[in-house]
Amino acid sequence: MMKRLLLISGFLFCATLYLMAPTVQAQPEVRASPAAKVSQTIGTTVVDISYSRPGVKGRQIFGDLVPWGQPWRAGANEPTTFTYSNDVVIQGQPLEAGTYNFFVRPAESGDWEAIFTTEVRWGTQFDQAEPVLTVNVTPQDAPAQEWLIYRFENLSPTSADLILHWADKQLPITIQVGN
Repeated sequence: MMKRLLLISGFLFCATLYLMAPTVQAQPEVRASPAAKVSQTIGTTVVDISYSRPGVKGRQIFGDLVPWGQPWRAGANEPTTFTYSNDVVIQGQPLEAGTYNFFVRPAESGDWEAIFTTEVRWGTQFDQAEPVLTVNVTPQDAPAQEWLIYRFENLSPTSADLILHWADKQLPITIQVGN
């Protein structure tokens, strides 16, 4: 009986020490391209964008780091995602409510393609997704922007221009809602 009490007491003592010991938590990873989110309500439609913000860091971006004619995930790290709470119209083309990965195919001259694909949870490659909508967008020369950013301009109750701005380019994409 005494051995049993000592064994139980020893077990409880060790368990107590284990539970009271400070836990070592891994420090979050500091990313070179920090995560970002932007959200905008247009009418009653909520548009959420999740992306990572790469920096220019002295590099040539378009035509080099982001090659001409190749799909680019329009961010860094994980795929850039767009979520629409209701059906929308992008550059005059309908897109159902849902979550999409967003890619851009820059062109050396002329319009660029904005491509919405099925959601890819792992990986960042364009060939892992199915294109749902591709629209042409005219890029604009813009003041230097070190960190990639998405912002909304020209907001009205039925539309807004989403601006992707990085390096010396910005890409305005018109979003319209039916409510």
